[in-house]
Amino acid sequence: MQRRAALLVVDVQIDFCPGGALAVPNGDQVVPLLNRYLELFNQRSAPVFASRDWHPEQSKHFKEQGGIWPVHCVQGTAGADFHPGLRLPEGTILISKGMTNWDNGYSALQGVTENGTPLAMLLRRMELDRLYVGGLATDYCVKESVLDALKEGFTVTVLTDAIRGVEVQAGDSEHALQEMLAAGAGQATFASVRSTLQAEGEAHLPARTG
Repeated sequence: MQRRAALLVVDVQIDFCPGGALAVPNGDQVVPLLNRYLELFNQRSAPVFASRDWHPEQSKHFKEQGGIWPVHCVQGTAGADFHPGLRLPEGTILISKGMTNWDNGYSALQGVTENGTPLAMLLRRMELDRLYVGGLATDYCVKESVLDALKEGFTVTVLTDAIRGVEVQAGDSEHALQEMLAAGAGQATFASVRSTLQAEGEAHLPARTG
């Protein structure tokens, strides 16, 4: 049976890029890489999902209310916008998370669409069973999204060339990647993903005759 794949771009928002309120070191480096993936998946009419932190002004996620992070990605602010260089194709499905004052919102699988549909429910409704995941940050929202997707029974591939970590402690990103792999995720870079999708597409073309 043909597996149906989708691309999940995690939290490539202004506040997580250099100059933002909670900047991931070199976070903007994922943008041109993710644009290549976005073009690849869009050319194959494969679904694209983009998650975003979408916090209220008052949130336990923030230091001033007892959390560990500076205020970031507040609903409706410029910092919550996607990086201006990210070329999300028409039809990208937006997933918002961390929208209540008690929700950290690390995992995109805990997020919802604009009409309130949980991501996991939508993936099943669309008969998707494999996710390719890239974005920010490796050691938090990417990791938690991947682990939750695996728990929900999806096959997950981490796009290791298109992720960057916060690195609160040195080595956090590598530890996060190893945790994802140990939980059952695969890893890939653009060349291998392109080859895989191309081979799968050709395998399901009608056989030539004559």
